[in-house]
Amino acid sequence: MHSARACPRPLTDHWYAAQLKPNGLAIAERNLARQGIESFCPWQIETAHRSQKLHNIRRPLFPGYIFVRVDPQAGLWRRLRNTRGLSRLVQTDPRAPTPLPDALIDGLRQRCDADGQLAAAPDLAPGDCIRVLSGPFAEFVARIERITPDARIRVLFDLMHRKVAVELDAAQVRRAGTG
Repeated sequence: MHSARACPRPLTDHWYAAQLKPNGLAIAERNLARQGIESFCPWQIETAHRSQKLHNIRRPLFPGYIFVRVDPQAGLWRRLRNTRGLSRLVQTDPRAPTPLPDALIDGLRQRCDADGQLAAAPDLAPGDCIRVLSGPFAEFVARIERITPDARIRVLFDLMHRKVAVELDAAQVRRAGTG
């Protein structure tokens, strides 16, 4: 029996998170593209020490996961579950995969270039005063010490008479007002 409430918008494609098999990112991306399924895996450059040298390494923003966009009414669940490189679709309801909020993926895509690389927040620089919007330091105000190569904002908080260095995601902060 159908609900009396009508759907306020037509059914469209939704984004879902899919867990990757170990080292399955490239395989999954290739196989999803072959099936005509849009995927998105934001990444960033991290600097790591190897053999006493610094190397820039491309790393996924969410290691072990990829986002896929499908129409939930198209019946692609079996095809997705059998896609090489994918382990499973993330779900909170045992009956169906859980769609992600459109704003989450839209926000991530706006912060990435055409290749999916996460860009640093252009309106922030070391020395700027910021307000933390979310997380355990929400509503704290601090000055940016530096912005790391992977676009993390490093700030120093004065907690219990000690300076504590914290790295935050650029999405968690906004420039503080001048007043």
